[in-house]
Amino acid sequence: MSLARELRKAYGLRWKRRRLLWRALRKRREISAVRDRTKAIAPGDVLLFAVVRNEIERLPHFLDHYRRIGVDHFLVIDNASNDGTGPFLAAQRDLSLWQTPHSYKQSRFGMDWLTWLMIRYGHGHWCVTVDADEILIYPHHDKRSLKDLGRRLEAQGQHSFGAIMLDMYPKGPIGDQIYRPGDDPFAILSWFDAGNYTFTPQPEIANTWIRGGVRARYFFADRPERAPTMGKKPFVKWNRRYVYMNSTHSLLPRRLNPVHDLSGRMTAGILLHSKFLPSVIGRSLEEKERAEHFAVSSLYDSYYEGLAQNPDFWGPQSVHFEGWEQLEALGLMARGGWE
Repeated sequence: MSLARELRKAYGLRWKRRRLLWRALRKRREISAVRDRTKAIAPGDVLLFAVVRNEIERLPHFLDHYRRIGVDHFLVIDNASNDGTGPFLAAQRDLSLWQTPHSYKQSRFGMDWLTWLMIRYGHGHWCVTVDADEILIYPHHDKRSLKDLGRRLEAQGQHSFGAIMLDMYPKGPIGDQIYRPGDDPFAILSWFDAGNYTFTPQPEIANTWIRGGVRARYFFADRPERAPTMGKKPFVKWNRRYVYMNSTHSLLPRRLNPVHDLSGRMTAGILLHSKFLPSVIGRSLEEKERAEHFAVSSLYDSYYEGLAQNPDFWGPQSVHFEGWEQLEALGLMARGGWE
């Protein structure tokens, strides 16, 4: 790329970042506080940001996991839940809660709302940004906290952390499984696809587009370009000038994006994805009707319809989950020299 073109691109991305920050400033009026406990946030605390809707079955395990690995305070936006999610979250003493009835899709899939909260509360903190069905694990997560991970990343010169989202599924039809709120979802969602990941460079934003896993195999084999993007940056040492550009798949400024180093030199993790609990059967048709989760939702009608038919994803290519060391051996996670 010529110097002139590079300068034009950098200028354009800088203005895009400013526009996205301005959007967040305007969209702040769409959320209102239910329980504001942010005065309890101390310097150095690890914060978690999330938008949720009707996630009461996942939240007990979600909160327990993130507390266990070192989240100090949760900042959560409830997007019109009607299953008890709101009251449950409001009762958590280490959690601040906002609510909104507005469109998730029209807020850049919740990122405008979260960006405002991160501007206001996240500056200078290591921040986790995830969905309720995403459980972050990383090398030594069973022994070392997120604060330890943050110190490790800073020692490597990293201010953002990459993770591949790993779609977890059961053996047998999804809807035939038994799951109770509070259980570990990965006791039944204990299988994954390991060998079909593709890594496509996005040089203009210094990013890598990652696709693969069971959804790519089962639903998008004939149109791989439509398969969900699996690379994310869920853990960032936040600055109020930063912004997520495309969900948590990419960031601005773009220097935060080179986190998937295929040589294994950089520490990287996994987001265990609990989407395929039995409740996904009923929720799929609801989400198809709501059309809130994809930019062009009609392109994914067959995906939702396929989920509603109670699929069985298990097959010869399925791998049983054994722990983070296994994922490192498979090349899906990297400790980056962290012993």
